[in-house]
Order: sequence, then structure tokens, then C-alpha cells
Amino acid sequence: MQQNLLDFDAHALAGFFTEMGEKPFRARQLMRWIYRAGEPDFAAMTDIAATLRGKLAQTACITPPEVMREELSDDGTRKWLLNVGTGNAVEAVYIPEAERGTLCISSQAGCALNCSFCSTGKQGFNRNLGVAEIIGQLWWANHQLGRDADGNWKISNVVMMGMGEPLLNYANTVSALRLMLDDHAYGLSRRRVTVSTSGIVPAMDRLREECPVALAVSLHAPNDRLRDELVPINQKYPLKELLAACRRYLERAPRDFITFEYVMLEGVNDSVKQARELVKLVHDVPCKFNLIPFNPFPQTDYRRSSPDAIQRFRDVLMQADIVTTTRRTRGDDIAAACGQLAGQVMDRTKRTQQRSIGAA
Repeated sequence: MQQNLLDFDAHALAGFFTEMGEKPFRARQLMRWIYRAGEPDFAAMTDIAATLRGKLAQTACITPPEVMREELSDDGTRKWLLNVGTGNAVEAVYIPEAERGTLCISSQAGCALNCSFCSTGKQGFNRNLGVAEIIGQLWWANHQLGRDADGNWKISNVVMMGMGEPLLNYANTVSALRLMLDDHAYGLSRRRVTVSTSGIVPAMDRLREECPVALAVSLHAPNDRLRDELVPINQKYPLKELLAACRRYLERAPRDFITFEYVMLEGVNDSVKQARELVKLVHDVPCKFNLIPFNPFPQTDYRRSSPDAIQRFRDVLMQADIVTTTRRTRGDDIAAACGQLAGQVMDRTKRTQQRSIGAA
């Protein structure tokens, strides 16, 4: 079986060449072809010796996940459904804006955390994605979108906010992050790569030490009682531990604030009283808030907060000098908005079966 070279970060690729009896610097050459040039054909890599190109053609390949479907939103958002095998498929979303192009990528087939307001979580969980399946989403999207007038890839920012909890797939996530940051690969700034987590505290500490990038934390509640209900991992890592981990992360973070994501659920977490409670909760954590109007999906009882409720909530945070934005909903006509990604998951948790029984 041929080795998919998208599975290797720089260190692993150097080891691959050493095992072939080649100099480790070949890894840097090859990475420039794979990622900077986006070239999948070894024969086209003209500054690599012909004999080595021949060996690579026999033993290796550059293969991203197969795209099963592409959808285009009225607002320009694109969504791809990518086959990751054994009946599973994940989704990646490209969001074009005036000054940047953002790709939202997935890290797992499904999600084990079962947050109550998230379509992905309701599909259950099958497995972690490999490095090639994670970085392959970026590789494929670059190929599809091409370059801008200055010759740069149109994707300038990457957010790991798609299907799955990235920090529960830690090793593969970090290898993919290193390829995004490596100057011989994509060379993205740490400030332009964001990992979103529901609050896996030990992995947050590891990420701070090993590969600090921008961090977004899915908060969604101002107290443990409500967060236990909305984000069940809070029962293992409650708010006191999570916020302490956020403060530690800022010691090495590329940005001087944590982004807190807060989905706005009508009558659940959107009152002025809860906004004031939130101000007290984060008073000693440099942060900004991203308020996310809830995006509905089938078989959910939650409703999106009204624009007036969101504005009142935002005003409380802003009056406390907390930078707060309301996320513009993008791609909801193709179910590409935050919390709507679903893909196809061969659920090993039996969560979908339990939901079907409960709904009967």
C-alpha cells in the first residue's frame, strides 16, 4: 500500500526520507511542492532527482479525501462533503469575506461530546480523522478555489470549528496545525489559525506548550448548572477549571485574548440577568465574545434568540468593556452555518438510535 504523504508533518516526512536512504532536506523540497504549489504529481517536481521521483511514485501518494458533493450558498459560502471511508463523510466550509477567506474544517467523523444544541453532536461519533483527512480538507479547498490576483491562495484563515472536538484528536490535530504554520507548507500566521474547543482542559495546557494558536472556547452558559446541560463535558471540566486553563493559555497565546463563543438560545441563556452573570464570570480573563444566533436543525426544540434579545445581551457585555460581536449567519441555506454541520456518521455511540426510540 502506498503511503499518503499528507499524513506527515515536517518531522515525520524527514523520517520517511531517512528510511528511504535520502537526505532529510528532501522533506522541505517535497513540502513546498505539495502545499505551496499544490502539486500532487511527483513527475512534475522538477527540482527533485528523477530517481527519487520514481521511488516516490512507487511507494507514496498525495491523496486528499474524495469530495462527494459541493454546495454553493447564495452568499458565496461553499460547503464540501468529503468521503473519509467506511460510510463516514465530513463537511468543510469556505466563507469568503472582503479582506479574508476562512476555511472551517472538521477533526472527527461526528462528535463524542453531544452538546445539546449542535447538529453534529446529535449524529453520534465514529472516529478521529487522520492527519491527511484534516489537512486534506485545506489542500482540496485551495485547489478548488485557486489563487487571488496576487498569486496567494484565497484561504487566508483556518478555523477548526467543523465536525468534532479537535482536542480529543490531539496528536493528529497538532500535526495538521504544524503543516498550516510551517513556512515550507502553508506558512499561516498563528493568529490566523484558530482551534475551537468545548473545554478539554489537559489538552488546552498541552496545546499551549506544544503548538499555541488562536483559541476559541465554546462557553454558551454563565454558570455550571446550565453549562452541564448544554455542554456535558462541563461535568468533567467545570467553569472554574476551564477559566483557569484559559488564563494559563494566554501566557503563550499568539493573541492577548480568548474568544468565547456563545450560541444564543431563546429563553435558555439569553437574558440580561445571565449576561450580567457572564460579566462576573470572566472578569479576570482577557477575552472577546462572539455571540452566535442559533441555527436550527431537524429534531431540535431550541429556538434562535430574537435580534432584540441578542442586542440587549450584547449591550450588557459591551458596557462592561468586553469586546462583543454578533456572528453574521453565513451559509444557512445549505446547512453550512455554525452548529449545522452534519455530514454522514456511522454512529458507534448508539446516540442516533436512542434519539429515534425517544421520538417514537
